[in-house]
Amino acid sequence: MTTDNAKGFQDIIGEEAVKRQKIREILIASFKKYGFEPVETPVIEYEEFVKQGNENDEVISDIFKLEDKGKRKLALRYEFTFQLKRVAKNQKLPLKVYQIGPVFRDEPTSANRFRQFTQCDADIIGSTIKDESEILALAARICKELKIDSKILVNNRKLINSVIKSLGISNTEFVLREIDKIEKQGEDAVKSNMAKFISKDKIVKLFKLLNKPLSFFKKYEGYKEIKQLIDLCEIYGVKIVFSLSLARGLSYYNGSVFEIKSLIKESIAAGGSYLINGIQASGISFGLERLTSLSKLKQDKEEKYLIISIGKDKEAIKLAEKLRQKGKSCIIIDKVSKGLDYAN
Repeated sequence: MTTDNAKGFQDIIGEEAVKRQKIREILIASFKKYGFEPVETPVIEYEEFVKQGNENDEVISDIFKLEDKGKRKLALRYEFTFQLKRVAKNQKLPLKVYQIGPVFRDEPTSANRFRQFTQCDADIIGSTIKDESEILALAARICKELKIDSKILVNNRKLINSVIKSLGISNTEFVLREIDKIEKQGEDAVKSNMAKFISKDKIVKLFKLLNKPLSFFKKYEGYKEIKQLIDLCEIYGVKIVFSLSLARGLSYYNGSVFEIKSLIKESIAAGGSYLINGIQASGISFGLERLTSLSKLKQDKEEKYLIISIGKDKEAIKLAEKLRQKGKSCIIIDKVSKGLDYAN
């Protein structure tokens, strides 16, 4: 019998596990400071619920599908957002919640891409652009505390949609999905794929517009929302960068979209605004694995005690419990050589 991990899954032990735990604590403390409360949702859902409203998104093809003994079609959750449809029912608004837990994707693996990873989400149901600026301030605070150099990129789905339509292109969802691939596949590959459905002159015009500054788009829908978001972020002391090529692949976004990137262009977090049960919402999602790899957080040396009991178990146990009541970490070992070796 093999004891190897299933492909795309990993054990996390030792210093990395300790670092991840510390980062979780920092995230939870930051979420609480901004008024978010914890929720927990199941890892397994009905397949129909997982797919509902997102059928055209490529990520849906990567969900893990299951079947129980009752022949019910189930799936492992691939993200947290769709579960908010249930969480938000009959709740007072605005509802501010956070959740940290595993999500699953049945997709090709690589050195930095696993089939199980941990997402750390904060969402506001019943949100405004003011709430979006607060979410970005929260993100900036977390990056600063974790000692990650980063920048915040922002776009607006209303703006990019209106730009696409102004060029006489009707299939906006297809174009958005392709734009979202530029960084991974490169401009040439994306242009080539677009050329199967869109004329070359329209593609050329679109890519010219992708590099224009925000001021160029004053007459387009969505401009005022981005401008308001930038102004509000300035109050928080948070600088954001406009990027028309930031699309975000999921189709449910309906307003602001944002992505936090490290200075070496690795994605740290992403999110945006969307509808939950017909109510405007906004949220952001951090990847714990990415935070752990990028954080320059130094581990504090924890004060630990080891008691060696030489035929004095009663006294050793009482002493250990006194130390634990004072909040100290303590273990008992009953052999001197073994105890000293373990302590070293």
